[in-house]
Amino acid sequence: MDTNEDWAEKKEQEKNERYSSHLGFINHLSNREKSGWKASQTNFTTGVRGSLHSNQFQTRLEALGVKNKTTREAIRNRTVQKTLSMSDTILKFFFIALNSKTEWTLQNFPTEIVNKNMKRFNLYLQPPRT
Repeated sequence: MDTNEDWAEKKEQEKNERYSSHLGFINHLSNREKSGWKASQTNFTTGVRGSLHSNQFQTRLEALGVKNKTTREAIRNRTVQKTLSMSDTILKFFFIALNSKTEWTLQNFPTEIVNKNMKRFNLYLQPPRT
């Protein structure tokens, strides 16, 4: 969690370890097929409380070809906003689940929040059984 000072470094290491076999496989196939491609990994980490290392985030966006500083800043701001918004939604669902009977959970949750946050991700909840 991003309350620890070294949260980003730990998460970076976890991501590198998690995807190293994928990266190795892609590069192995590329070498075997003599394609000339070289795969690399660029991690973007945002903490659950919306924190991120701004300079690192900006540098990585620039390395991916986002040269305009204003655009990079807009992407960073939007990333933090979306992270906090999704965290808020998750916490609301969690609170309702803890304090409601399961069959009433979705009925008690405001419809506009469910529709806004679920539909745009192609997540559809089945209607309650009658």
